[in-house]
This record gives sequence, C-alpha cells and structure tokens, in this order.
Amino acid sequence: MDKLAMLGGHRAVPRTRRVLPGPQVTGEEEQAVSRALASGHYTVASTGEAEVTGLEREWAEYIGTAHCVAVSNGTAALSIALTAAGIQPGDEVVVPALSFIASALAPLHIGAVPVFADIDPVSFNATAETIEQVITPRTRAIVVVHLHGLPVDLDEILALAERRGLLVIEDAAQAQGARYHERMVGSFGVVNSFSLNVAKNLPTCGEGGLINTDDPALYQRAEMLRQFGETLAGTDERSYVSHLPGWNHKPNTIQCAFTRAQLSRFEATSKIRTANVERLLGSLGELPGLQLPSCPTDRSHAWHILRFRLQPEAFGLAPNQAGALRTVMMKALRAEGVPATHYQLMPLPLQRAISGKASRADFPNSYQVIEDSFSIQKAHLHPDAGPLLESYAEAFGKVWQHRELIASYAAATEDVPPWERANRLAEAEAAALGL
Repeated sequence: MDKLAMLGGHRAVPRTRRVLPGPQVTGEEEQAVSRALASGHYTVASTGEAEVTGLEREWAEYIGTAHCVAVSNGTAALSIALTAAGIQPGDEVVVPALSFIASALAPLHIGAVPVFADIDPVSFNATAETIEQVITPRTRAIVVVHLHGLPVDLDEILALAERRGLLVIEDAAQAQGARYHERMVGSFGVVNSFSLNVAKNLPTCGEGGLINTDDPALYQRAEMLRQFGETLAGTDERSYVSHLPGWNHKPNTIQCAFTRAQLSRFEATSKIRTANVERLLGSLGELPGLQLPSCPTDRSHAWHILRFRLQPEAFGLAPNQAGALRTVMMKALRAEGVPATHYQLMPLPLQRAISGKASRADFPNSYQVIEDSFSIQKAHLHPDAGPLLESYAEAFGKVWQHRELIASYAAATEDVPPWERANRLAEAEAAALGL
C-alpha cells in the first residue's frame, strides 16, 4: 500500500498533470477577437455593432427564448432581470440558503429583501417544499438557482409559483446547457440570467452576463436598464433621454466575440465534459462513505462544480465528526494532487453583507452539507481534462485504501466549522478596515 503523500509518500497525481488554465482558446477565439477589434465598434451603443447583437441572437436561439440581452456580468444580469420583472424595494424574493453570494446581493442591490429557503441534501437545490415554508404576503418572486449545474425540480416550483401568484426567475449562472425535460434551463422563468465569467462552462475573456425572456416588454425594459434607461433600438442618433433609472451594464464587443466562438462548439465541449465527469464518478462509485453528485433521469447536469459528501459512519466515526473527517480528507486529497476545496463556507444569511445571523435549526441541510462536503472546481471544465481526472480517481482510491488511518486522524482532530473560521477571518478583516 503506497504511503499517503501527506505523510511523505509520492503524489498520486503527477505534477505534470496540472489544471489546464482558463477556457480553451483556439484560432476561432483569436479570429473573433481580431474581427471585433477591426470593426471599430466596441459597445452595443455603437451604430452598426454586430458582436453583442450576434451573441444575443445566437444565445436566444440556443436557449429557445425569443429574446436575449447581453450585459457586463452575471450579477448585473440578475439585478436587471429582477428589476425588469417589476420587483420593487421592500418586496421579498426567495433565494436558496446555499448559493454564491450574488444570488442574494442582486435583490439587495435593488432594495428588495432576500428571504432564504433551505436546500435538499442530495440535489443541493431549494425545493418547492422548502420555498413554500418561507413565503409571506410580501413575497413577489422566487429566484431558483440551478446550483453546480443541476436543474431544480422546475415542475414543482412553477406549480407552487402559479398557485401563490409569484414570479419565477432562474439564476442559471452555473448551468449553461443543462436541460430539464429536454428543454434548456433559462427558458422557464419569466426572465432568467446567466453568467459568462471566465471560469464558467460557457465563458468570456473576463466577465459577462446574459438575460433571456420570451416577454417583449421585459426584454425592452432589460435593454433600457442596461443603458442608463435609454432606448437605442432602431435609432441612429442617441437621444440621451433616460426613461428608467438604469445602470451602465453594457458588455464590450471583444468579450461577446470571444463567447460567440466558444458557443460555436459549446455542445461538443459539453458532451466531452460530461463523459469525462461521468467516467470519474463511475470510478468512485464503490468507495464507502462517499456520496457522489448525481442527476435524475428527467434532466441533464452541466457539471460546473462537483460536490462530494462524506458519511462518517462508514469510517467508524460519529455523525458529529463529519467536519473533522472532511478536514482530514481534504488535506489528504490535496497532498495527492486533487484540488479538494470548499464551495461556500457559510449559508448566505450568515454572510455579514446580508444579516450575519442564521440558525442551524432554520437551515439544517445547508449547514450539514457545508460541514461534511468538499468540491472540485474548474479542474474538470477543460475538454482536455480527461487524463487529469483519471489521476484524480487514482488519488481517491489511494486515500480510501488508508481510510482507517484517515479516520484515526479525524477522531483526534478538533474541527472548527467552516462558518466559524470564516467569521473569525471576517472579524479580523473588519477590524483592520475599521468596519
């Protein structure tokens, strides 16, 4: 049995097999960027611009909606989507308790109140049941987040929304290309948002966002909100009249040209990624005490992030030792070359920017998942990541051969929950900044 790398043994993942940097850049991207530079049109406000409008047309067609508006980033996309849908200051918007902070910041940015729903411990998504528990007379909308790339149960949530008279807005930042009942996510809500961050499955060369809708009035409002509340459609001369209190959230043409090149082979790269990930998960399926990410048969997974949960009982440990086991397991895997990491250290309502207060009793599943799970991010996104993931599978197998030793280290570890460590760091940062 090979010695664990964290105890001085050899790494299972050769150092030559490293995470491939950023998006796959080919001659297509280089030609697209050169084309945008040569055009002399650098924003959508430039008469004759073709890259932003081209991406909007192509993404709307791909998702299956009538309209698309490209914006500067994914957070802006969600803020504009909420505003275009008529969400007002003081309105409550249901958001999952486990998500990226932008899912909650977007409502806050427009004066709305995010109200948090717990998640399902297998899908990691909010459910109709957890959402209904937090609906009040002030609730106006539900932001459904397809976390890690797995679509929520849209049938149940849309039925709940219709019954309660609420809007559904999809935050599909991590789920480009995922399908629910053979229909693309981002086409179900009244208006929906995507991110084109450089680390997303469909990226740009920096930051970007997309808004999709079938409603022509919402489309017009989103376009105006992107450009200071002005209307640019069908005009050769800018009026400089703001009809709405909009933002300046335009993307540039270089970013959109880059993404158009990525989109031209997006289906092909998505299929390769899915095959690579499913091969990895297949290799890990027999490891005791490891709950793998999964996908129901009625939908597809974008596999943006891979989250693994640990079951301490399979290691001979008590349930309250899950955090200690996760800490030791992450250390062991990282030493072997697997970039095991956290995804979010605390439920969103515990974030200082939100309220800084949250009860484990209110969000038991969110707390438990954060405590006993780790994730793999970015490493598997590149279409050439297959050999790297094979090495990861070997590293997992090696670590699991030593699971009794791992369990003994966990039993002797006094673990500090991720949210407590994050709070200590936040307090130190706040003190240093005088906040």
